[in-house]
Amino acid sequence: MSATLLILFLALMIIRVPIAVCLGLSSAVVMILFNLPMAVLAQRTVNALDSTPLLAVPLFIFAANLLSLSGVTNHLFELVRMMVGWIRGGTAQVSVLVSLIFSGVSGAALADIGALGAVQIKMMRKQGYSAEFASGITMAAATIGPIFPPSIPIIIFASVSNVSAVKLLIAGIVPAVLITILLMAQVAVMARIYKLPRDEVKFNIAAFARKFVISLPALAAPVLLIGGLVSGYFGPTEVAGVTVAYALLIGKFIYGQLDLKRVLTAARDSVDATGNVLFIVATAALFAWVLTMDRLPATASEFLLGLSSDPLVLLLIVNVLLLVVGMFLESIAAILIIAPIITPAMTAAGVDPLQLGIVFVLNLMIGLLTPPVGMSLYMVSIIAKMPLHRVIRGALPFLLPLFLSLLAVTCIPAISVWLPNLLD
Repeated sequence: MSATLLILFLALMIIRVPIAVCLGLSSAVVMILFNLPMAVLAQRTVNALDSTPLLAVPLFIFAANLLSLSGVTNHLFELVRMMVGWIRGGTAQVSVLVSLIFSGVSGAALADIGALGAVQIKMMRKQGYSAEFASGITMAAATIGPIFPPSIPIIIFASVSNVSAVKLLIAGIVPAVLITILLMAQVAVMARIYKLPRDEVKFNIAAFARKFVISLPALAAPVLLIGGLVSGYFGPTEVAGVTVAYALLIGKFIYGQLDLKRVLTAARDSVDATGNVLFIVATAALFAWVLTMDRLPATASEFLLGLSSDPLVLLLIVNVLLLVVGMFLESIAAILIIAPIITPAMTAAGVDPLQLGIVFVLNLMIGLLTPPVGMSLYMVSIIAKMPLHRVIRGALPFLLPLFLSLLAVTCIPAISVWLPNLLD
């Protein structure tokens, strides 16, 4: 049964059927062929969405859209530009730091690219950076968003793997900072080798203080979010709701950019994005149920544990698997299909589920930069108006710091588990 399901799924993917339809249609056909109860089709797809943690997904998407329309991204960009823009390669460093800050409200790589990508690429091109470099650092920096809390992929991983969403979100803080440091180091090396330009901005303490005061409400958003999670006052869903309320307040009463028309625009865009994500969640739940009926998770667990009992060896095997999967499968779908299959085996082998969650998501975020299905490649190609092969060429140098981050998180569990365990 599993073989038939996977063959149908791959066949539909090859003819470029949308991923959610691939999952749902292949599952429905197998249920008919093997006389499985069709009532389960509606039950599983609807019940998959009846989840409190998943309510955070549309709320975080809405908050990110509201802050983007409030002009927050421009204020953050200008503030960080004053801080580091004057050094060689400074605008590229600004792109990395702003992505870290904005990731505290967006929770998704493509949201970061949509909100920041056009500004970053346009400014770097204007200052003399190559189009390939500008697109590459923009895509690489966007991978920070789904690692640093809030993170939509992490929330979804937690919901399907029975892991504490709060702990898993907190586990992403140190890895996200590590990725930021390694990307900035890469930019610094390339700036020296290729004589990257300096920004024309000059550091002025008075101008910096004014911009800092203007940007302070935006900077406070990630602090509010992480503080609520760490303190235990909020879960992921409550934090998402508070973030939406905060975005509405500062957008209307502090920045004065949000009116009814913009709020409705943000709501419409959020519904569109949420519909895409949750459609995949619903059909993937049905797909996973069919696999479970055929005992594939148990078989996979036995197979992995038969290969090795060493947690590090198993994590390295999973890395290879996920890097390949990330090249062909959309990240949310990959989490929903694969996480329930391999998490029990990895946990039984002694891998901390918090470490596994971060390794899992980071692998799939690297997949956003790899063809043929890397969504970041296509999005930046549209934003920068560049052929896809040039965008891919630009991404290649920045895979090095991402792979080094992945290796560190894989080999050193403390990078992921130290902070959440400290808060117990």
